[in-house]
Amino acid sequence: MRVRGGWSRPRGGAAHRHSPAPLTGRGEIQITQVSLNFGVFRSVSMFMREAFARWARVEWGALYGVVRAALVRRGVRAVPLTVGAVCLTAVLHFVHGQSWGHRFVENVGAVRVEDPLWLALLRTPLSLFVPALHLPVWGALAQILLVFGIAEICLGRWRMPALAYVATLAGSLYARVGVALGPDVPLLGLPASDAQVVDTGPSAAVVALAVFVGVRHRAWVTAGAVVVAMVVEVLVKENLAGKEHLAAIAAVLVVCGVVAVRQRRSAGADSRPEPGAASGVPPIQS
Repeated sequence: MRVRGGWSRPRGGAAHRHSPAPLTGRGEIQITQVSLNFGVFRSVSMFMREAFARWARVEWGALYGVVRAALVRRGVRAVPLTVGAVCLTAVLHFVHGQSWGHRFVENVGAVRVEDPLWLALLRTPLSLFVPALHLPVWGALAQILLVFGIAEICLGRWRMPALAYVATLAGSLYARVGVALGPDVPLLGLPASDAQVVDTGPSAAVVALAVFVGVRHRAWVTAGAVVVAMVVEVLVKENLAGKEHLAAIAAVLVVCGVVAVRQRRSAGADSRPEPGAASGVPPIQS
């Protein structure tokens, strides 16, 4: 403010208006609460992270160890069948989408209920590698690369394709039974129109292999999650593919039961003592 004789000093009120206001007790309490909430959130997140890590080691530790050791030791050579399956699926999908190759792929890899049984059995092995044209092919390729690769390492080069074929065949045979039963039979029956549906793709084999590998390596939550997902699929959208997935899972669970019984009998035979070994007396010889 200009006054006679020079500038006047600002009044005390103006100085107070421009100076920062000190923190009140309520502001300090709010800052303290925010700090406490952040600390609690950080502690909870660290606890959940550690709990998930422990669960993951229990669930996937054995499986991860087997797969990692094989890939580190041999690389891509550990999964030759999987690499071939991915390449074959990509080639068949490309040829299937062309006008000059559509009929050829249908003749060698398309399975329908209305086809003769002997013809369906001949086409079933190749039908695994013929993904549906209306679905993105990268999904099928990713499924084959991941699940087939893990199964090939864990089960072997011959057991993996054999189990995949059994699962796919179980789904195809169920489709014939379901159409024969008719839609009036609950849960198992299928409408007559499903006899003309083209039944191809690796999905049934992928689901079955995932369940079998999960059960074998005691990844119970993973195997159970796959089964629950397939059941929910049928409940939400009841179709031929969903029920075939359940049939493939049922076939694989039967195989798991047979393998468990054989292992139990083999373990019992190995642990059975020889005559005279339990008492410490040597066997009598004549």
